Amino acid sequence: MKAMRDDDRWLDPWLQTLRQHAGGRPVLELGCGDGRDTAVLAGAGFDVQALDRSSGSLLVARGRLLRPAGGGRAHFSRGDLRDPWPPGPYGAVLASLSLHYFDWPTTETLVQRVAGALAPGGLLLCRLNSTADHHWGASGHPAIDGDPHFRLVDGQPKRFFDRADVQRLFDARHWQHLALEEQVIDRYAQPKAAWLLAAVPAG
Repeated sequence: MKAMRDDDRWLDPWLQTLRQHAGGRPVLELGCGDGRDTAVLAGAGFDVQALDRSSGSLLVARGRLLRPAGGGRAHFSRGDLRDPWPPGPYGAVLASLSLHYFDWPTTETLVQRVAGALAPGGLLLCRLNSTADHHWGASGHPAIDGDPHFRLVDGQPKRFFDRADVQRLFDARHWQHLALEEQVIDRYAQPKAAWLLAAVPAG
């Protein structure tokens, strides 16, 4: 596994690729949290439609964007990822640590919706919990419906993926993979293992 810098500027190496695929279209950010990545995108000149279900997180995120740099803009919406999204099409979809809270059929549906929200040639860039993420719930917590990769962690359902899970979810018949690698995120109290995927809908 490849360790990331402590400040978790994980988007930096992908900004040029995002520009190439977005083609000037806005970016949809699913699960923006406190706006850390939103600020990076806006600072790089992207227009971002950011979605999160937590009003508290959105308040913090809006505060980060009070003084935008780089010419980009951010628009925030409150909602569950299973609810309707702001209409696209989008040049890119960003989903960092936000697509792994659901049962498998719901996760598949969300991935299909991502594909439908992207403009032709649009890019999905996401990070997903790894089954190696033992500090953050991949082991030692009860499985949900007998699924060892779907666990109840401190009252919160969390899905953990191995490589085969990611490849099944983003089937090569429907997605062209630009990158798929397991990484370690060092911004938390304990290292966090996650998959990074960059992919474009096939056809």
